[in-house]
Amino acid sequence: MIRKLISRVFQKKSPKNGEPRIFKLKSHGITADQLTPCALKTVKALQQAGFKAFVVGGAVRDLLLGREPKDFDVATDADPDEVRHLFRRSRIIGRRFRIVHVMCGPETIEVSTFRTVAVATNNDSDDRQTDQQSGRILRDNVFGSQVEDAMRRDFTINALYYDPVSQEIWDYHNGVADLKAGVMRIIGDPAQRYREDPVRMLRAVRFAAKLGLKLDPAAIKPIRELAELLEDVPAARLFDEMLKLLFSGHAVQSILLLRKKGLHHGLLPMLDVILEQPMGERFVMLALAKTDQRIEEGKPVSPAYLFAALLWHEVLVAWQQSQAEGEKPVPALHLAMDVVLAAQSEKLAIPHRYDAVMKEIWTMQPRFLQRAGQRPFRLLEHPRFRAAYDFLMMRCESGEVDAEVGRWWDDFQDAGDHKRGEMLIKDEAPAAKKRRRRRKPKAAGEAGEVSIAEPQD
Repeated sequence: MIRKLISRVFQKKSPKNGEPRIFKLKSHGITADQLTPCALKTVKALQQAGFKAFVVGGAVRDLLLGREPKDFDVATDADPDEVRHLFRRSRIIGRRFRIVHVMCGPETIEVSTFRTVAVATNNDSDDRQTDQQSGRILRDNVFGSQVEDAMRRDFTINALYYDPVSQEIWDYHNGVADLKAGVMRIIGDPAQRYREDPVRMLRAVRFAAKLGLKLDPAAIKPIRELAELLEDVPAARLFDEMLKLLFSGHAVQSILLLRKKGLHHGLLPMLDVILEQPMGERFVMLALAKTDQRIEEGKPVSPAYLFAALLWHEVLVAWQQSQAEGEKPVPALHLAMDVVLAAQSEKLAIPHRYDAVMKEIWTMQPRFLQRAGQRPFRLLEHPRFRAAYDFLMMRCESGEVDAEVGRWWDDFQDAGDHKRGEMLIKDEAPAAKKRRRRRKPKAAGEAGEVSIAEPQD
């Protein structure tokens, strides 16, 4: 139905000389009430003040595809200071791109000023700065016309402008046609656009996987050659983009496409090596598939849990190596965790607030193999037990741990106290270390008493 609806709009020739193709309501079917009240209020207020204003980008794309947008962005010819003075609850943010956040209750609308096409020169001003070696845009606050704003956007399907007052879509680069054809195209020269912002290579993969679109061959060609440019992207920004990709609900397709295009190398330390190992690949892809499933079902997901899964086999390798060098198992595991987390921090800035959760999940894994004495009972009471148990079950499902261990813990959780006592496996109890402690005589002339400490279960 959606395809038929979109197909009705392709009767005119392509726009020329920067003129947009304008689609009326009867052609696209998007009505103003499909916007949030805050987005509609923002656009109307800007227009009533004499400015141009449109809902732009992904929201228009998603509405055309029959999807519910996650948020609404607005583009206008008003500069950030003019926008700021127009809305009482607003603030200017950003250095690389100055934009305005307009707030209505819990919702925030991102308002950006039309910008001109970025061109790397040797005469960068304070408003525009580029890396002269790579061509990456460091700052871009040079404002321009709507035509120029459409030209500087990355993909044709994101260069769509919707006016909820006239209920028209303005299309400067045949983005609607590309949506119908199921193709993602870069606006301008792909290599140059990737150099301006290397993150566009990740965005291309994410959008293609999320929307089920095919990347245009011209957009694919430079990716492998320019993938190393991602090394110059700030780690925090790279992490944000990876979060969007991994929690898009299409992480499996995204990772497979990243590997196919050669972009997975280096984002997570040696993820390419992990995916080439049968056990590691099964475990990683299982974690991604379960994340996709939870998102599809509307269940909460945890970045710390997923990153713990993605890095687990790196921890295993480092753990084994540390033990081979003479470290005892527990200290070796802690050393391995620190080594892996330090290595990833150079490429992908996983916030330290996730470190504690990841380490707890990892350190609990050896404890699942200790099913004697009081250990299983204490493990059940751990606040991270459920996450660590789910992690164990993935290890069992991938073949890394004997499935019998997972079944035992599954039964142990549901059993009563008496049954749990019968389930304990005494052969797995480590040898007790008996320690002797001398006590001083209670009185002069009394023989000293010797006590044996209770074995630690």
